[in-house]
Amino acid sequence: MTSPKPRVVLGVSAGIAAYKACELLRRLTESGHDVTVVPTADALRFVGEPTWAALSGKPVSAQVWDGVADVPHVRLGQNADLVFVAPATADLLAKAAHGLADDLLTNTLLTARCPVVFAPAMHTEMWQHPATQANVAMLRDRGAIVVEPASGRLTGKDTGPGRLPDPAELFEVARHVLARGGARDLAGRHVVVSAGGTREAIDPVRFIGNRSSGLQGYALARTAVTRGARVTLVSANVALPDPAGAEIVAVGSAEEMHKAVVSAAASADAVVMAAAVADFRPAGYRDSKIKKTEGAEPEPIRLVKNPDILAELGGNRPAGQVIVGFAAETDDVLANGRAKLARKGSDLLVVNQVGEDLVFGRPDNAAVILGADGSHTEVPRGAKEALAEIVWDLVAARLRPPSPD
Repeated sequence: MTSPKPRVVLGVSAGIAAYKACELLRRLTESGHDVTVVPTADALRFVGEPTWAALSGKPVSAQVWDGVADVPHVRLGQNADLVFVAPATADLLAKAAHGLADDLLTNTLLTARCPVVFAPAMHTEMWQHPATQANVAMLRDRGAIVVEPASGRLTGKDTGPGRLPDPAELFEVARHVLARGGARDLAGRHVVVSAGGTREAIDPVRFIGNRSSGLQGYALARTAVTRGARVTLVSANVALPDPAGAEIVAVGSAEEMHKAVVSAAASADAVVMAAAVADFRPAGYRDSKIKKTEGAEPEPIRLVKNPDILAELGGNRPAGQVIVGFAAETDDVLANGRAKLARKGSDLLVVNQVGEDLVFGRPDNAAVILGADGSHTEVPRGAKEALAEIVWDLVAARLRPPSPD
């Protein structure tokens, strides 16, 4: 017997970003979800009812008075597996936080007993206003996932935080929340994730780098968001879309990553160092491109050590902070991993065997996760999101209970 399609209510409130929700709807329906679109009346000024009906294959209404015999203002929320509001305006967030129910969408939010996700989109000043932040905090305290908006171009010439994240990334949030049933074991936690590979400049053209794509670090950030965490992602030289809901700090070199990670880690409950950080950098930087001279060998490039970020974090951490490192090994994988775990002072170490066509740039991964407590968790080859979920399971089990207010 085939399982029923996951039932998703896609709420759309009255923001210019409503047009982006069309792409989210398309991704949900094409991946086998049963989607009912519930716009506010003013949202239909931005995208009309025929568009939503055509993309979802269902009638669309903003009114509680349509189809009264079916009690839609109660049934939609009761029967949903997920309610996802994108965009969520400041007005909609305020109504949801205070239990107002003056249309079909707000009634649905009150009757929903499934996971609820809000993807806010508004001008920066509105997002940062204390009233909006208080409403967001209230919704999160009640168990809703409120995805941090992206930074970028807004309506008109304005730029800043408040932009609706990329629909493809919002789809990933929906997919992960449905898969986990809305479990939010990282709610109220701040986690820092590093991703990508650092580049150490030789001259204005050349650098020493590595093959890291950032896929594993981005999977860790994405899954942490869907588990309720506030995520700071320190990202080095990747070509990936920003995970919805994560604060992105872009860096280039190991020294830049060191500064960014140490700063963010000061307030973090957990730090996961998934980035491939260069151990060495050139001792000097050439201001102009090094020229090839006929008949002469190039001068040797002298290297110096970069800061050991993981060891510094492990030796100087706030009480209760959980530190996770990654070890990319080619030989004696477990022996080298155990030695690194002891040397770095981290709580967990994810050990990968790397090489040609292994790990770097691939969507899958296999690992052994070693714990400072002697634990040993083998993760068979699978999607990098699956490894990320196991890492967060192990982190969550090691976090101290949150202190009472």
